[in-house]
Amino acid sequence: MTLHYLETAADPRVSDYTQLTDVHLRKLREPAEGMYIAESSRVLRRALAAGHQPRSFFLAEKWLADLEDVLAAHPNVPAFIGSAALLEEITGFHLHRGAMAAMQRPAPVPLATILAGARRVAVLEDIVDHTNVGAIFRSAAALDLDAVLVSPRCGDPLYRRSVRVSMGTVFQVPWARLESWPADLAVLKEHGFTVAALELTPDAEDVDVVAARNPERLALVLGTEGAGMSAETLAAVDLAVKIPMRRGVDSLNVAAASAVAFWELRVRD
Repeated sequence: MTLHYLETAADPRVSDYTQLTDVHLRKLREPAEGMYIAESSRVLRRALAAGHQPRSFFLAEKWLADLEDVLAAHPNVPAFIGSAALLEEITGFHLHRGAMAAMQRPAPVPLATILAGARRVAVLEDIVDHTNVGAIFRSAAALDLDAVLVSPRCGDPLYRRSVRVSMGTVFQVPWARLESWPADLAVLKEHGFTVAALELTPDAEDVDVVAARNPERLALVLGTEGAGMSAETLAAVDLAVKIPMRRGVDSLNVAAASAVAFWELRVRD
């Protein structure tokens, strides 16, 4: 194992971990530098199991025993050890989930490769809340979606909070960032997908009615938390679906709605 004991927060070797609470800064830095942060022992283990490569590990000494096997398996990857106070000074928050790792971002997967053989796909339009992004990925993994696609302005699925909320399942579901929105919905149609918007429109069908038709290939578009789906996207989809509501409630949080819709629209062989 390659252990390095930190003495100062200004140590340049731990620049990957500085200012982790500055969302704007991290959203700019991490994709540009080809890295992301895996937070907690469970999440970093899932990242490694998915074949992602670590740049370094970052932990308090008390967690060394818990990660001994991981560190031994990566003897050439530096592990930076520090007191709880020093780690908090570096990151900007109290590190209480065991450990972190700075990971290399995997190479993007071509959209055509992701869609080949897929039958159920989620498409996220401009969902900027990373908690919602992570929760949607967790539901997508649990409810057997084949892929998740994100619009150009959508939150980063590999941002620290997204990864943590997803419990690392973001590593299990193939995903890609679309480049042209909503024009890329036409690519889904070219691959034989029926494209449905989960949105309250005058002609929206109940989700169970659409599920009964059991489309061979279905892409479900989920809109942003505040304004909902854009008019341009609604004009580009094949149909709209809705979850029937009771007691005057008109909608669910997008992450909760995604879980209901994923389950209802699952493939029925």
